Formats: sequence, C-alpha cells, structure tokens
Amino acid sequence: MIKVSQRWIKVWYRNYISFLKFFYVNLVGNLGDPILYLVAMGFGLGAFLGNKIEGMSYVQFLAPGIIVSSAMFAAVYECTFESFLKMIHLRTYDAIIVTPVNIEDVVAGDVVWGATKAMLSGLMMFIVVAAFGLVHSWWSLLIPVLIFLVGFHFASFAMLITAMAPNFDYFSYFLELVITPMFFFCGIFFPLSQFPGWVQGLSGVFPLTHAVELSRALVMGTVPARPVTNILFLIIPSIGLFYWAVWRMKKRMIK
Repeated sequence: MIKVSQRWIKVWYRNYISFLKFFYVNLVGNLGDPILYLVAMGFGLGAFLGNKIEGMSYVQFLAPGIIVSSAMFAAVYECTFESFLKMIHLRTYDAIIVTPVNIEDVVAGDVVWGATKAMLSGLMMFIVVAAFGLVHSWWSLLIPVLIFLVGFHFASFAMLITAMAPNFDYFSYFLELVITPMFFFCGIFFPLSQFPGWVQGLSGVFPLTHAVELSRALVMGTVPARPVTNILFLIIPSIGLFYWAVWRMKKRMIK
C-alpha cells in the first residue's frame, strides 16, 4: 500500500539546500538551450518567413512553446540522471529511508522538487520572453500554474523511467525515442495542421502538445480550441504516473 506523508517536504528541502550550492551552474544549464532556440530560430529563421503563422510572427508563435518545453527538460533531467545518481551511486535514498522518512516520501519529494526545478526554469524563460516583448496578455499570469503542471507530469514520468533503469545508458532511449520526438512534433516549431493526419493524431496524445496550446493562448490572450481537454491531458495522466512511479520505486528499493 502506498502511503505518502508530509515528510516528503523534508526531502524537497534537502534538494533545495543542495541546489543553492550550484545555483548559477543550474541556471545556465536550464536556460542555455531554450534561449538559443528562441534567438536562433525565432529571430534568425523567423526573419526569412515573411508570412504570419496563425496570425502572429514566427518568434511569437515559437516563444510560448519554448517556455513549457524548458520546464519539461528541467523536470526530465532532474528526475532521471540526478535521481538515478542519488539512488545508485551516492546511495542517498538508502541513507534517507533508514530515518522515519519512507521510500514513498523520498519519491514524492524528488518528484515535487523536479516540478519545482521545472517551474524555476520555465519562469526564467518566461521572463526572457517578456523582455523580448512577446507577452501580450494579462492571462499570462497563469503561466506559473501551467509550468508547474508540466513539471509535475514530466517529473513523475521521468521518475517512473528511473525506477526501471538499470544504468545511465537507459535514459538515452527515453530521451531519443520519447522526449525528443515529442519536442519536435507538439506544435512548438510548426503548426500541427502542416503535418500529415497520422502525425496530427499522434501529437494529440502528447501532453506537451496540450501544454503548448495552453501556453500560446495565455501568452497571446486568445481562447484555446480545447481548454478542458488540454487541462485533463496534463492532470489525469500525471496522477497515474506519479503513483505508478512511487509503486515501482518502492518495489525496486525494498526487496
């Protein structure tokens, strides 16, 4: 039986203290790629695209997706490589569970910390986007809520993969076969309407697709075509992935 207590906050706080020691390194790592995508493709490639895309310039079209994708990558890397390192090589998990904190609390604390890292990364990217003058609505104030939902979803997903990973190389399959295709085929860089029907159908089950649609609507002040579906695709799978990750990690750690 899975029991998560309030002690997960202790695990979260331990991660927070550790993070503060390398704050600037983490900041550069989380923001480097998203800013390069925004500048190189938004302003570089966008300069060659004369026509509007869905009524906006290319950089305006691109920016909202970069915000949520930066949150996704932050959560994924935190709950794959970092969590695996603590579990296997540093034996941090073993050290924690000999205290009154149980494995469910450890996993919950790490997942929420992954969502927190995602929120920090996403908010910093949002500030960069706003500084470029690409935010056009007060509805964008809801972006932090969306970023946290994205972070929690992908942190739970990544933790589930970590619970099954035999070594670091295993994460390459997850990143190359799941995360990278989702990144390129979720509507960040090009309108989904330009893709073949089967690609559009496949992208419809990607959680990042729904996050991008919500982010673009909040940043631009438009009404998303399917807001309820977008929200449900982020919340419901997140709950299932979280409890599955907790159960799978408990099964691995306590034999």
